[in-house]
Amino acid sequence: MTQQVQQVNKIIQEVTDTIITRSRVTRELYLARMRAHYGVRVSREQLSCTNLAHVIAAEDSKTKLQLKKIEAPNIGIVTAYNDMLSAHQPYYRYPEHLKQSILNVGATAQVAGGVPAMCDGVTQGQIGMELSLFSRDVIAMATAISLSHNVFDGVICLGICDKIVPGLLIGALQFGYLPTIFIPSGPMPSGISNKEKAETRKLFAEGKIGEEALLESEMMSYHAAGTCTFYGTANSNQMLMEIMGLHIPGSAFVPPNTPLRHVLTDYAARRVVGITSQNTRMANRQLADRFIPLCEVVTEKSIVNAIVGLLATGGSTNHTLHLPAIAKACGIIINWDDFSAISKVIPLLAKVYPNGASDVNQFHQAGGVAYVISQLLKHGLLHEDVMTVMGRGLSHYTKNPSLVENKLVWSEAVNQNMDVVRPIDNPFAPDGGLRLLQGNLGRAVSKVSAIAKEHRYVKAVAHVFVSQDDVLAAYKAGKLNHDCVVVLCFQGPQANGMPELHGLTPSLASLQDQGYSVGLVTDGRMSGASGKIPNAIHLTPESLEGGPIAKIRDGDIVELDLEGGILRVLVDDAELASRKPLMVNLENNQHGLGRELFANFRANVTSSETGATAIF
Repeated sequence: MTQQVQQVNKIIQEVTDTIITRSRVTRELYLARMRAHYGVRVSREQLSCTNLAHVIAAEDSKTKLQLKKIEAPNIGIVTAYNDMLSAHQPYYRYPEHLKQSILNVGATAQVAGGVPAMCDGVTQGQIGMELSLFSRDVIAMATAISLSHNVFDGVICLGICDKIVPGLLIGALQFGYLPTIFIPSGPMPSGISNKEKAETRKLFAEGKIGEEALLESEMMSYHAAGTCTFYGTANSNQMLMEIMGLHIPGSAFVPPNTPLRHVLTDYAARRVVGITSQNTRMANRQLADRFIPLCEVVTEKSIVNAIVGLLATGGSTNHTLHLPAIAKACGIIINWDDFSAISKVIPLLAKVYPNGASDVNQFHQAGGVAYVISQLLKHGLLHEDVMTVMGRGLSHYTKNPSLVENKLVWSEAVNQNMDVVRPIDNPFAPDGGLRLLQGNLGRAVSKVSAIAKEHRYVKAVAHVFVSQDDVLAAYKAGKLNHDCVVVLCFQGPQANGMPELHGLTPSLASLQDQGYSVGLVTDGRMSGASGKIPNAIHLTPESLEGGPIAKIRDGDIVELDLEGGILRVLVDDAELASRKPLMVNLENNQHGLGRELFANFRANVTSSETGATAIF
């Protein structure tokens, strides 16, 4: 049955038109650069015999014959494999399997390069987290280096986690004239419940259990190969790749090392060959389709679809940084006003931890991304007329895959669990739950979908800190045992690389559970797994720029109104203007664990709202 699609919602269309108008010059320049490469093959005139000999030197005889022909597509694999990340450990054997699948259809594949992939779960609260956001830009540059040999006709990106997928996509967009497919590896099996894990962390913060009990809990949660099962940034990435048409439909949350995962990976390998500019020459003509370069998949409409998907599923706030950076990479300009306007008309259709009790395995079993897309399309809340790696039309992505007699089939997604996903006429909340906060402190964002309504307004005395350790020390000393707003300065991208502050969550949650009204205001980030504490994050301008957050003093009253979109310090305008910003010696942020190498990134990084990137 063909998916029925309504006319696009008025607000969605208005925001899209605004983005198109705002981006017209930069987008046209980008597309002109990309289209100049359409149909241009690597030929012997461009690639000397010496160059070509280097390309094929290490290959087996069959692959050498194919590469010598030049006409057959050669696919570049960019991999973020390492075996410390549970999500990326399954990628170990992917290149050899992909190469064989692609060779079977008369083409070739080579590992173009590897990109770094750090784990925020390992670096939370550690010095290494100060490199995390900048790793996205490093990954983008490493992707560009991998593809710069100019011997590839299509691209496969192997990556899942927080900064890795955005980095791969930003890098691949510089080669937007090439077809590109992202291949996931899937989530680990469900362990202990996320609620139980969070409760154990809170008990540890309160000193009621020791490290041995905490470690045992954590190891029952993170216990196997695959993505972490909560709906943080990594799994939000997978939803985004699906709703932007860069995955094979329904592949985001299929577990690793299963027959279905293997078949989907094989299909993706063959599909990328089929959408290259040389597909008409393929031996296996059934796979051939029109030429689908990446730059025609990532458009203003697909960026809007990504924002819609993020809001409808309660995804990670980190994407208020990543999506502007991704958009900028292909000449599209978006800002937090776009997120805010869209949020007002997008209902929350999924309850996945930290927004609910279920994990991503239960989400997928309940209908998952495909069901959410089908609901949004039926009510005109997505652009259906977009190009995807499957061809034109987002309706391709309303189906989930399965194996029937060892054959891959897709079936329309249906709701299997109303506690996890809802139809659009019975949502969990009437809006997308992302708030743009504004006032005399600047602009910030907050995800309210995980925050109880009774906690969405805080008006309390400020306690000002300049490090996470100082906050935790004050908590342990009992200095925060009252209604208060924790103001954490100098956590922005220029100051220290904008580390996630997820390590504060158990302590602040403990205060909230004791009955105190508690809020957090910071120019830093919270993890995609953070939830119940009312917050204003990504505050811009940041402290190091002399942002008003650095003018807050202990004892000031801060108002945080998440429903009304208000963030302000209740200080007379004249007095606030006359105050000198807090000054902090940041020398200790400049060295150790490689921070020395990122001085230029800190010096040149853009604001949070424009993607916090140092490469554009």
